[in-house]
Amino acid sequence: MALMIRRVTSDILRIFGDRFLSPEEEKKRLGSITSTDCMPKDSSMPLNEETAINPKGRFWIEAYGCSSSMNDSEIISGILRNEGYLISKTPYDSSVNIIVTCSVKDATEHRMLHRVKKLTELGSPLIVAGCLPKAESRKVEALSPFASLMGPDTIEKVAEVVSSAISGQRQVELEVNESSPKLNIPKIRLNPVVSIVQIASGCLSECSFCQTKLVKGNLKSYRPGDIVRQIKADINQGCKEIWLSSTDNGCYGRDIGSNLASLLQQCCELDGEFKIRIGMMNPMYIPQLLSPLLDILLHESKVLKFLHIPVQSGSDRILRKMRRGHSALTFMKGVQFFRERIPKITIATDIIVGYPSETEEDFQQTVDLLKKTRPDVINISKYSARPGVLASSEKKVPSHITKKRTHTLDKLAKEISLVRNSQWVGWTGNIIIDEVKDNFIQGRNFAYKPVVLDPTHCKKASICALSLGSEIKVTVSKFTKHALWGNLL
Repeated sequence: MALMIRRVTSDILRIFGDRFLSPEEEKKRLGSITSTDCMPKDSSMPLNEETAINPKGRFWIEAYGCSSSMNDSEIISGILRNEGYLISKTPYDSSVNIIVTCSVKDATEHRMLHRVKKLTELGSPLIVAGCLPKAESRKVEALSPFASLMGPDTIEKVAEVVSSAISGQRQVELEVNESSPKLNIPKIRLNPVVSIVQIASGCLSECSFCQTKLVKGNLKSYRPGDIVRQIKADINQGCKEIWLSSTDNGCYGRDIGSNLASLLQQCCELDGEFKIRIGMMNPMYIPQLLSPLLDILLHESKVLKFLHIPVQSGSDRILRKMRRGHSALTFMKGVQFFRERIPKITIATDIIVGYPSETEEDFQQTVDLLKKTRPDVINISKYSARPGVLASSEKKVPSHITKKRTHTLDKLAKEISLVRNSQWVGWTGNIIIDEVKDNFIQGRNFAYKPVVLDPTHCKKASICALSLGSEIKVTVSKFTKHALWGNLL
């Protein structure tokens, strides 16, 4: 459906699978969803009578990629609703179709191009937004020559682009002289209790494998006051989870005389019952943030005990080739520092397997680092060369070797996750429900661990007690590698 009313457990939220649904399948999938399910949650965007009777048109939107891409789709939807457009339930009867894309990996790009092709075949005006058209506009144009294009920093022009597309005029908006902060703008949330707040655009890194830097450029931190105002408004509208999102949260504020810890402290001073999830932060910034970040994690109950620190490799030689700006020891000391003081903190990391010239020794160093640090979540990606980046011209590791190493890490990651999750059995505490779907109910605890409620217990509870955003008390009775299972008390 165009706007999700539940959230999957990954940051990578996909509106569709890889296969495009037929009208009959789409109708069955949507079930009893009505237009009111996609209504905005904030009072600043009421569905007035004029819009309901004489809408400018209907739009369909689907989004892929990171939480920032998801937030971009929320903002696009909010702007268009404010301009008098209504949300279409399917892409088959819409006035215009919009896809917010991701191009972080080769496989992701292929999936995006497949979606662009399928949406083009429907015959409705198409707008391709996000990272892909900015990074690979020629590939998009080859598949959909009449599609309008928008980059990540030009979404404020979406009403103009949509109007042009509906009238048969192609518009390309990929560059911008100075982008505006993506804050305090109308938006329609994918999940009514989750507020995705972008705190910056771009980063300070020069990673040899990353295309995102080419798309989003250098760091542009948003002002703390603007961020706090956005969060305050979202809390007042019922949000319980606040996701601070950017390309790299670790470098936030370095261009405006601030930092992540200072921003977090200001956010925690807001009134209300809510939890803040800190987004990805590169290890190179951990040493400078250790003490102030620990102080906040220890003493601020509003900040989830969760850190996403992508190490990418355990080999210092490979890390230097990647231009990561940190060593394996930097990551290990950071994890040990937080684990010693907050034993149940959830640590997530990312690993790239098969980076050019990676030897067996390099790979074994990665295995050893993961065994020593034992991250709760290990996101594993096979290396794929992205056009325009420094590493794209280097000789690849043979695919069969990369595949074997990936299998080894997958197995290790599952083992580590099982052990880490097993330590929660018997824990009793509160969770905030952030996902409700049919007979599936899930919440998050103070360490952002997903806790799935036993269906037999859910049936006994009132609907009100198990609604999105409710805080309930549970006891963890069992676990899997992906989640904890709890009984309602």
